[in-house]
Amino acid sequence: MEVTINYNGQAVAVEVTLEVYEFLDRADHKTENLFHEQRRHWDGREFDEYIITTEGVGVYGETPEEYLCRMETLHELMAVLDTCTEAQRRRFLLYALDGLSLAEIGVLCGCSKVAVYQSVEAVRKKFINFFENRLNE
Repeated sequence: MEVTINYNGQAVAVEVTLEVYEFLDRADHKTENLFHEQRRHWDGREFDEYIITTEGVGVYGETPEEYLCRMETLHELMAVLDTCTEAQRRRFLLYALDGLSLAEIGVLCGCSKVAVYQSVEAVRKKFINFFENRLNE
């Protein structure tokens, strides 16, 4: 099948397979339906919720400022974790990130549930102190 495509402002005729032609035809109909829906709502009324959720959602792009803030926060958190012992850090990350229970961490680390609890609490206190000091600066 032959399809006309606008390329750099010029109409170009291209031979395509039936599947490609059907895909392009459906895309044209979808675009036309969206424009029609937009014309119907020119007075500022909201689009149909379906159109917003399926057509109006773009890919999230982090701004450079957001990236910088996220990386600064990550470095600060890692600096706090660097003040902990290896056992405290490992137990805290298993608890906070992996969601393991104190008993499961105790089995993995070969220690008691109380020892795991004390390690997690020690790291929590370091984070609390860090954030309290940060607010006072």
